[in-house]
Amino acid sequence: MDIKALFFDIDGTLVSFKTHRIPESTVLALREAKARGIRVYISTGRPMAIITNLGQIAPLIDGYITTNGACCMVGGRVICCNGMDRHDIDTLIADADAHDYPVIVVGERRLVVHNAKPIVQRIFVDGLGVTNIDFGETLADLGEERVLQMTPFITVEQQEALAPRMAHCTFGRWHPEFVDITRAGTDKASGLEAMMRHEQLEAGETMAFGDGGNDIPILCRAGTGVAMGNATDDVKAAADYVTRDIDDDGVYHALRHFHVI
Repeated sequence: MDIKALFFDIDGTLVSFKTHRIPESTVLALREAKARGIRVYISTGRPMAIITNLGQIAPLIDGYITTNGACCMVGGRVICCNGMDRHDIDTLIADADAHDYPVIVVGERRLVVHNAKPIVQRIFVDGLGVTNIDFGETLADLGEERVLQMTPFITVEQQEALAPRMAHCTFGRWHPEFVDITRAGTDKASGLEAMMRHEQLEAGETMAFGDGGNDIPILCRAGTGVAMGNATDDVKAAADYVTRDIDDDGVYHALRHFHVI
């Protein structure tokens, strides 16, 4: 197996939900992979503005698939950027106002929380350790920025009712209390495709790691898809290999298993 590039989800894959840190075994594994000439990429639903928890490995990262594939970057340069359809944006904002739920709206450089509620603080700040969200900003503060992703805090049932009214969208759920929405055809797999074209990689040279529902597309598209032991059952079923939990040296174990390190 000639793996040249590794793609990692952040929350629950690289960064522990328990400690909000990257396990030391993962840091050591990625250093060894880089020493062997293997490239390391991030593949996340987070926009760049709130990727604040990768300081332990920041010098090792070659590029980013962010906002579930809507914005991909290499060396600080954007290589693809897909904005949402205006009708779909307006539809979701109107539904949020009508049913009184919050939506995180992600622009090209910043994000705002529309109709902020305590649930956003509980999940993103207290649960995921995101400390740099400005809850005082509004949709007007996005200015002319394209909207790349919207994250409404809704149930699966609400999502199913809303989806037919947002025909130009892809829905990616990795948490029971919210869903990430991007332009149709935009997900982590499309981000991988953009990265492979830019970095001159073949699918068989890539390995992707994930634990949530929004990771399924990239696990299926990469040459080798690895589900964490703490992944949901549907993610495990989509993967080529299921490793140990994140807090039980899962990344290190998988890279050793496939002789990447």
